[in-house]
Amino acid sequence: MLRILTMLSALVALATVARADDQVTHFTLDNGMEVVVIEDHRAPVVVHMVWYRAGSADEKPGVSGVAHFLEHLLFKGTDTLAPGEFSRTVARNGGNDNAFTSFDYTAYYQRVAADRLELMMKMESDRMVNLRLDEGDIATERAVIIEERNMRTENSPSALFREQKRAAQYLNHRYGVPVIGWRHEMEGLDLKAALDYYKQYYAPNNAILVVAGDVQPDDVRALAEKYYGALPANPDLGARTRPSEPRQMAERRMVFRDARVAQPYVSRSYIAPERDSGAQEKAAALTMLAELLGGGTTSYLAEKLQFETQTAVYTAAFYDGLSLDDSTFSLIAVPADGVSLQQAEDAMDAAVKQFIADGIDPQDLDRIKMQLRAAQIYARDDVERLANRYGQALTQGLTVADVQAWPDILQAVTADDILSAAQEVLDRDKAVTGWLMSKEQEMTQ
Repeated sequence: MLRILTMLSALVALATVARADDQVTHFTLDNGMEVVVIEDHRAPVVVHMVWYRAGSADEKPGVSGVAHFLEHLLFKGTDTLAPGEFSRTVARNGGNDNAFTSFDYTAYYQRVAADRLELMMKMESDRMVNLRLDEGDIATERAVIIEERNMRTENSPSALFREQKRAAQYLNHRYGVPVIGWRHEMEGLDLKAALDYYKQYYAPNNAILVVAGDVQPDDVRALAEKYYGALPANPDLGARTRPSEPRQMAERRMVFRDARVAQPYVSRSYIAPERDSGAQEKAAALTMLAELLGGGTTSYLAEKLQFETQTAVYTAAFYDGLSLDDSTFSLIAVPADGVSLQQAEDAMDAAVKQFIADGIDPQDLDRIKMQLRAAQIYARDDVERLANRYGQALTQGLTVADVQAWPDILQAVTADDILSAAQEVLDRDKAVTGWLMSKEQEMTQ
């Protein structure tokens, strides 16, 4: 009886996924702006997001941090809105708003009552082309982002370690430059740098509008054409290209010492392929590999290092294929008391080697697949997460069809696919290994 109920639940869940896919409408305005509408009529709420295909990896050399800087500046004034009026208007209408910048995109969003959608489009389309800045705005907001770097990076040994390690990972590609920027370049960001980036990338033909919630596609189309469709495309946008990374032929290693480090750890990251449109299978295998190797206390690394040998108090594996260019696959081991970083690293390497030699337990693979399927279904209860899923994917070269195919591609991954991906990616000659430790700690401890 329990098995029957489980099967029925799975069928209902799969039907829910299919229905949700049917509620996605995708079209493009005449000026090149993509629009994705995700219907969810369970509550009279809407999430309105504008995603730009421009992030920190699209910056010119010498002005690192300008993408994130401009994100802050967009909350200043326009021809029709006073500085700060955008967010105050959203709040007065019972909503909330924010923005975020990554390597490959910058996004702005508002979550409001569904009947306030037109107001959001009116304001967001206004600041897409009518931003007004002066030297006072630049000085004030530059101080804000420098303080943000102080709090999030300079005051955190782990953040500084990750920043240095990423710079060692990417020698030529802009992924090696922090999203927030290098401090010495942030201090020189000026009005020209901000406006140059704004005029180049903030255009409808470089943007994706995602509207999720209690809406009808025809209504969204009419509003989008009225407010965004009237904006001119940037004819000089050009192809999206970045400096390419040279072939890595030897492992890179680093030791980062900081007196504030209370818990040392070893981290290794390998260059790994991203999810590609129409060819997501390898990324799916790497996603499964990360879950099997280091996806929690039931993972292989946890079993071997935390429970069997007790050489580590924490282990993990991470892979995020949502990246325009090559991503990374990472392993982490935090040694137990009395265990050196070298011993922790050796134990981690031995466990990975044994994982590949042992092969994959079919029951473990089935469990991971079920967990991922459940997580994807639960995510559909949050329209903001749905909007993020589509916006992030489309800014990084994927399509609506790719997003909707992803759950089934994950379910189709085989043990052989995972082992093949592991043998290809987990190559020390394509890795950066880093140790984070205190200044007082000896290398052999």
